Amino acid sequence: MCRNIRTLHNFEPPATQDEVHAAALQFVRKISGSTKPSVANQAAFDEAVVEIAATTRHLLAHLTTNAPPKDREVEAAKARARAEVRYAR
Repeated sequence: MCRNIRTLHNFEPPATQDEVHAAALQFVRKISGSTKPSVANQAAFDEAVVEIAATTRHLLAHLTTNAPPKDREVEAAKARARAEVRYAR
């Protein structure tokens, strides 16, 4: 359920609004225990996603590091290689 919650800090190019929103949505789904809230809970669910996305953007904007930014393509290739080894049959 949490596959979209990934490290978003220190990448070049920086995390997009869509990536931040996807991570916030997965976080709210995980802690609420629901992938699709009831009609009665939809407003609270949506509000939580918006607030968590805003907080995430704020956090990312204020974090500092001395490490060079990671390249998204290189990190994705590493993840694919790990998955190949892990799921090889």
